Amino acid sequence: MIFRGPFPDVTIPEVAITPYVLEKAKALGDKPALIDGVSGRVLTYAELAESVSRVAAGLARRGFKKGDVFGILSPNAPEYAIAFHAVASLGGITCTINPLYTEQEIAHQLKDSGSRYLVTVPGCLEKANAAAVEADIEELFVFDNFDSARNSAVGAGAGATPFSSLWESVAPFDEFPAVEINPREDLVALPYSSGTTGLPKGVMLTHHNLVANMCQMEGLSYFSEKDTLIAVLPMFHIYGLVVILNLGLRQGATIVTLPRFELELFLQTLQKYGVTMAHLVPPIVLGLSKHPVVDAYPLPKLKTIFCGAAPLGENLTRACIERLSCELRQGYGMTETSPVTHSSPVEPSQVKFGSVGVPAPNTECKIIDLETGEMLGPNKEGEVCVRGPQVMRGYLNNPEATAATIDSERWLHTGDIGYADSDGHFYIVDRAKELIKYKGFQVPPAELEAVLLTHPAISDAAVIPCPDDEAGEVPKAFVVLKGEATAEEIRTFVNERVAPHKKIRSVELTDTIPKSPSGKILRRVLVEAERERKKLDVA
Repeated sequence: MIFRGPFPDVTIPEVAITPYVLEKAKALGDKPALIDGVSGRVLTYAELAESVSRVAAGLARRGFKKGDVFGILSPNAPEYAIAFHAVASLGGITCTINPLYTEQEIAHQLKDSGSRYLVTVPGCLEKANAAAVEADIEELFVFDNFDSARNSAVGAGAGATPFSSLWESVAPFDEFPAVEINPREDLVALPYSSGTTGLPKGVMLTHHNLVANMCQMEGLSYFSEKDTLIAVLPMFHIYGLVVILNLGLRQGATIVTLPRFELELFLQTLQKYGVTMAHLVPPIVLGLSKHPVVDAYPLPKLKTIFCGAAPLGENLTRACIERLSCELRQGYGMTETSPVTHSSPVEPSQVKFGSVGVPAPNTECKIIDLETGEMLGPNKEGEVCVRGPQVMRGYLNNPEATAATIDSERWLHTGDIGYADSDGHFYIVDRAKELIKYKGFQVPPAELEAVLLTHPAISDAAVIPCPDDEAGEVPKAFVVLKGEATAEEIRTFVNERVAPHKKIRSVELTDTIPKSPSGKILRRVLVEAERERKKLDVA
């Protein structure tokens, strides 16, 4: 059967994202739109709108045009919103990049996306510069207001142009060329995701995808103009980019940004700015539930936590609610769905702890048998499939991966195993896909296996997820040797070449890697063997 949520469908306007998000900016005027939680810098709604217009004009003068790709390699900062919407205003596409990536990972994403320009922060300038050279980037910019203590490192000598130069000497408003945007066809964001399997791929999201998902979330009554949000989840991730940043601005809320998560800094910021709603992931909820330092920071204004990116268990949900005396809603989605497809109901009495909620407005969902593809009814586990206006156009330059994910009837196959109860509330119980989720971040096993196989002493390798109380899952490698190397040497070899969230936490030497007759690694065999071993260890 096909499941639909209890929320009424919403009307989705045929508009570009920037006029939709900044529709209230002029009326809100001097209200703080974005606050840098570290420095206290404030960007009002009026200043945001003017800055977007000025930067768009500055980019247009440099020849940036519709369809061009602009990379952002940065932690959270108010300037992120300016860059994203300046690019969108010109019909350009923003490629969001994890600032913790290595030079090689950055260069790969820049080249694969066809990025023309890149902006970064002073702390990432060295690797950004090297990656920009390798990817033939035309001009590298740096957010020169991000860290005033390091501004001396910014300039021509550092190989970067100050981002502020894009709006200097440009008259405000309507100074950039008008661009005709087809919301359903024109891309606006190109985040990278491993999807259900394989290496990271560019997810093609249109203006309509993102506007649709914001309309759907408005129908879920997330928050209002009266709220103050905290943006500690990274804006390079679809959750931070759409659910917090863009929906927050659309609603007229105030958004406090943090460049990274540190528990005490996070708590201080919640308290100082009177944050009313926090969008989080399970590892942060775990810290709020158990860490003793939380008691030192009363948070009377925090009324709601919204948790996504990975399932949150019932026990942890209750522990957090009881400790902080706030509501906790859970949601579900993917980069490929812009991202939200499910959410807990609005009324606390209707929320089922441990559930990711019910389908969002304008969203259909079904559970299918993993073997036959047959649709299943309530309380039967299978693969979760979704259909709606938030589903991506496809993967960039990868029609095979697109066809493997979105079928001929536009059902997106999530690769997650779950079920719907008799009330239509969904539960995610496992993953059919091989992706590892470390603190909500994607870690593709195939990518780590490719790095392992570059080691001269390794003849074969496989990587699987292992459960971890803090991170959710961590990568473990199984390695077949053809030369001399220790497990620790192999771990160090890989971890020097990947971003922190991709680091392998353990290595097991083995004689063989299980494979199918066609040569595909049977990771699930290794996962099941690891589970059985853990059970024996506990016993």
